[in-house]
This record gives sequence, C-alpha cells and structure tokens, in this order.
Amino acid sequence: MMQALAREAVLDVPNPLGLEGVEFIEYTTPRPQALGQLLEQVGFRPVARHRSREVLLYRQGDMNVVINAHGIAKDGSDETPQIAAIALRVRDAGAAHRRVVELGAWPVPVKVQPMELHIPGVHGVGTSRVYFIDRWREFSIYDVDFVPIPTVEGTVPALADMHWFGVVQYVGLARAADWCAFYGSLFGFTVLSPEQTFGILPAGNILRSPCGTFFLQLIEPASDSEDLVTAEHLHRVAFGAPDVPAAVRALRERGVDFVEASALHSTARGALTREQLGGVMFELVHHESPRG
Repeated sequence: MMQALAREAVLDVPNPLGLEGVEFIEYTTPRPQALGQLLEQVGFRPVARHRSREVLLYRQGDMNVVINAHGIAKDGSDETPQIAAIALRVRDAGAAHRRVVELGAWPVPVKVQPMELHIPGVHGVGTSRVYFIDRWREFSIYDVDFVPIPTVEGTVPALADMHWFGVVQYVGLARAADWCAFYGSLFGFTVLSPEQTFGILPAGNILRSPCGTFFLQLIEPASDSEDLVTAEHLHRVAFGAPDVPAAVRALRERGVDFVEASALHSTARGALTREQLGGVMFELVHHESPRG
C-alpha cells in the first residue's frame, strides 16, 4: 500500500489522546442502497438505523461503517460516495477535543436532537471530519443514537479476519509535509521509514497511529500529473488481512472484482478492488489482526 518519508521510525511513541484505533468510517452518498450493497459484498451487514436521520450502521468484526444520506441532494450532480469522517477511539473524548483545538484544529459545530449524544469533532482534509469517541466497550454510541434492525444479529463475523488497516488520503503537490505535521502534532502519528512498506501500492508517505493499530497514507500527485488541481480528500480505506489470497478468494466468491494487470495485481502482500459507484474501491493489505 505505502512507502514512507526517509525519517527514523519510533516504536515507543507518546499517545497524547489515548488513541485506541478506529470506531467508524463514515461515507456520505445520495445512493445509500447502492453503497450498502457494495459493503455487503465485502462482508459488512446493516445492523442498525439512526433514530432521527437517514443513516445506516454497517458492521463486520470490529469494523463499523456509517452510511449517511441525511440531507444530501439526490439531483444526480455527484453520486459518488465520499469518505466524510473518521471516528477515533480515545481515552477521553472531551479532553482529546480540547487538546487538538488548543493546538490549532478547527472545531466542528455539532447539532444534535434531544436525547442524542454529542460527539466532538474537528475539521480534517477537504470537507471531512475527525470525531472522538470514548464509548465503545460495554456501552457504545450506537446504544443511544441507533435502533437495531429487527432479526439482524448485531455481531457480524469478520470475513477472512479482515480488520481496519488504514485510510489513503490524497494531498496537494508539496503538501505532504504539512499533513505529516498536522497528524503528528495533533494526534501523535509517526512518519515511518522508507523500509517499512505495505501492500502493492508503494507510493506516498505512511504514518502510524500512536497505538500502532492504524495507518494513514498520504499521496501527492506527480508534478506532471493531470490531477494537480484535484481537491485534497480521503480517497479509500484499506482492510488488513493475515492471509490476503484467502481474503481475495472469499471476496471473489461474493462477486467482488479485483484489479488484475501486469503492473498491478493481487499478491500475498495486497490487492485492490475495481472502482464501483464512480470511485469507491477497497484495498487489502497483509497485516495481522491487532487483536492478536
């Protein structure tokens, strides 16, 4: 998946927010059913609906994906789903939010209905947001804001032991250093050395979360690229899998198509699904589950 800047890797890094991984990834789309069908192909299952908004919760193993279609225009102008938010598990959500705002992050105004949880967040790349969650063990945010879908089991086995590995972010030309500083100073991410590569797309800079369970890949356009004016955004998510070929076989049995070309194809190191719905793709990366 990735190749990093030439900087020294630090194994024992501070964890100022008490970060413990990803609680959910949020997509926005005017076509929630189409995106939901795609998620079900890769092993997710809808388990709950939001109490007051057009929002569905999908789950697989320890991974949660929120599909948000609330208030999104369905005029056909842009039907490509967008990664709108990353929710991080932290020790204390309020303290984490205060810290990053004090360091310069822009807070997100939160509008909640009566009896709904206030989830603090800050602005991320483009129009995306970063939320802070401290309720995910015995009591979770979904216990308050979501209603379980009848007859659907809330626990969904992970296909081929897939789990969150990371998110790929497209950045502007010569902007990688700025984003490395953003994630490093605010969240405690560390830039990895160039020897530490993952998957089959070795480009860009890799940052590891201070808890060691989650990675970010920052990709700049080539100087002669036609994408120089493309807005910065969260581009795709990557699933870790201890056995990538086994995961590819399992997903193919479910109808998932992978990129197979001379320059880019599935290997034991990783794989990439073909674009769907105008730009949605998923990456597989060889990675052991953080659970052990």
